[in-house]
Amino acid sequence: MGTKEKNDVVRVNLAELQCSDAAGLKPAVAQAPSLPQAGFNSPSGFEMLQRAAKMFSSGTIFPERFRNNIGDCAIVTDIALRLNASPLFVAQNLYVVYGSPAWSSKFLIGLWNSCGRYSAIRYELVGTEGQDDWGCIAKSKEWATGEELVGPPVTLSLAKKEGWFEKRGSKWQTMPALMLRYRAAAFLINTVAPELGMGIRTLEETEDMGA
Repeated sequence: MGTKEKNDVVRVNLAELQCSDAAGLKPAVAQAPSLPQAGFNSPSGFEMLQRAAKMFSSGTIFPERFRNNIGDCAIVTDIALRLNASPLFVAQNLYVVYGSPAWSSKFLIGLWNSCGRYSAIRYELVGTEGQDDWGCIAKSKEWATGEELVGPPVTLSLAKKEGWFEKRGSKWQTMPALMLRYRAAAFLINTVAPELGMGIRTLEETEDMGA
């Protein structure tokens, strides 16, 4: 094989590698339009999705809650593709609570902070620490308009009225400062850009609401 032919082979192999992420799933339509895209949108994509899900479900690195569960692994993989994220990263931050999927709050906040549309979330604490008026407001800025974005306030009074505080095993009693921030961030994201979380509640929201 001549030098030109070898270079052509190298270019083809590099193009194939560039059409996948670390898990071998991320499509690059602009680079290789003929390659099928994994997902539920076509028979070929669904076949790729099943193959990937089967591989993930049989591994030991995926969280134990997804092992030997091809169906859930397929959904995790599809969500990862839609978010342009690593399937492992999504699996580590997606939980099933009361039969419903739920994000970890850290993951949802990370999506907001890294999406490129807004500044990182900052938190303003209000009221007196430990008292019912103690609360948190999540704020950010939209880069395109420069508008300051302010989420609904969350207070201990609200947590008690909604029944979150008194729930058995509630982290509101042991880590109220963290829970105030998590819930305030979720309120901001859900009211401004609910598409980031694909309509999926956070783990803390789902546990508090009991459904």
